[in-house]
Amino acid sequence: MTRFAESRSLFPEIDSPPRAKLPSYLRDHRKRLRDRFLAGGPAAVPDYELLELVLFRAIPRQDVKPLARALIDHFGDFNGVLSASVTQIGQVPGAGPAVALELKIVEAAAHRLARARVMQRHVMSGWDALLTYCHTVMAHRDTEQFRILFLDTKNVLIADEEQAKGTLDHVPVYPREVVKRALELNAASMILVHNHPSGDPTPSQADIAVTRQISDAARTLGITVHDHLIIGKSCEISFRAQGLF
Repeated sequence: MTRFAESRSLFPEIDSPPRAKLPSYLRDHRKRLRDRFLAGGPAAVPDYELLELVLFRAIPRQDVKPLARALIDHFGDFNGVLSASVTQIGQVPGAGPAVALELKIVEAAAHRLARARVMQRHVMSGWDALLTYCHTVMAHRDTEQFRILFLDTKNVLIADEEQAKGTLDHVPVYPREVVKRALELNAASMILVHNHPSGDPTPSQADIAVTRQISDAARTLGITVHDHLIIGKSCEISFRAQGLF
């Protein structure tokens, strides 16, 4: 079997030849939903209908409303659905490989769009965009992730890198490696960012300790740590705003 044939067999919902036309009531429903979205934008449709629009391509000849509602119920909201892993998506009845593929494509597009709005931009004047980006890529992860935003002398974001991945409640961070990378990039300053999968962004004593270690190590080399952001499900905490520096 060729690689092409193998890839097609993974996504029967997309690749199999049509067996029947979409019933007229479903065609009318899809047209109304698309027209409403085009006329009113995202605000004109609730989460489950926005998800329906995404699922139309993955499941072209079935009513996807029940699946859209099931996904929202299972993962909480639209962001939760997109952030779920392929394995987690597959645990919802009716959500096969084609559905998972479509959802992960949309997630990747959202991440790239949010990142494009902050890269090579002045961070301090675009703080809201930066927070949106951090929430987009980190808020719904089920394990901790530690990212570093490296800035130049004008506080323009020159690099955004994942430093480490961890478990549900811990991520290993090595101050020496953080500072070493900043020197390699010729960064003048940094913003530290990590998420709390529990949803509560309250910093732990370990969070506070490692922040001080990184800040002290960076300071000896003339590098400033502007802030450490902890991203929760719906809010974030800034170490600088909380007086933790």
